[in-house]
Amino acid sequence: MPEDAFTEHRALLFTIAYEMLGSAADAEDVLQESYLRWSAVEPGTVEHPRAYLVRVVTRQSLNHLRTVRARREEYVGTWLPEPIRTGPSVSEDAVLAESVSMALLLVLETLNPTERAVFVLHDVFGYSHAEIAASVGKTEVTVRQIAHRARRHVHARRRRFEPGSAATREIVERFLRATSAGEIQGLMDLMAPDVVQISDGGGKVSAARRPVTGHLDVARFVLGVARTSITEATRVEHATYNGMPAARFLNDGALDWLVAFEIHEGRITGLYAMRNPDKLHRDDAVRPLDRGAQRPWKP
Repeated sequence: MPEDAFTEHRALLFTIAYEMLGSAADAEDVLQESYLRWSAVEPGTVEHPRAYLVRVVTRQSLNHLRTVRARREEYVGTWLPEPIRTGPSVSEDAVLAESVSMALLLVLETLNPTERAVFVLHDVFGYSHAEIAASVGKTEVTVRQIAHRARRHVHARRRRFEPGSAATREIVERFLRATSAGEIQGLMDLMAPDVVQISDGGGKVSAARRPVTGHLDVARFVLGVARTSITEATRVEHATYNGMPAARFLNDGALDWLVAFEIHEGRITGLYAMRNPDKLHRDDAVRPLDRGAQRPWKP
């Protein structure tokens, strides 16, 4: 049955759509649209369902991305990708973990839609230029040129990334203790001098409209937020989002905001604070992700 093949490859299809769109909600919309197209296909007429579905999802993601780009340009404050909760298997795959990290997803936002699709399919999922050409409607030569341009752009802007681990979670725990105690020097000691803090409130809740940089300014900002947003009733939970260690802040049992931590060589290099309620109200279950590296894509 058509739905069987779609279900089998759903994790892969979601991962592709999410990396192209930076939004779990938009990725789910793309999967719904793609399923409708798949369900209309006459059973037995598609020789390689996985390849067919990847092409459909890629094309739908491209269409969707071109639509949402204008909306993001009008976004109030700094836009961050919609965070997704990830399991241990993501951190075990360094390529997958980095590809869904906040830092790399923000870099991908600076590519045009076709460049983003080509980079994601080639550098993350390992598809050949010929396979990608069939999905994006370009010649193989053109795709090769786009891939080179996109890779050069991404590599010039990407930040060093380390997946979440026991060591990084310990750093987050020390960060939270220093925050609770109001220890500005303790916070500064845990952060790189050029640390960057980015908040996304979507214009719906209080959040910094611009990135905060430097360990002194970030430490002051964090303590200021803690004084106004954390009470005795606030419950803090450790979790992993986008392959990164994170802290969840709950009030009255509901997720109020979360912070994902980018850590390199024992220092916090980036903090990504999600406060936009539209990006926090969704199902909190761990998202199964898949690069499909163990199953070559047959054209």
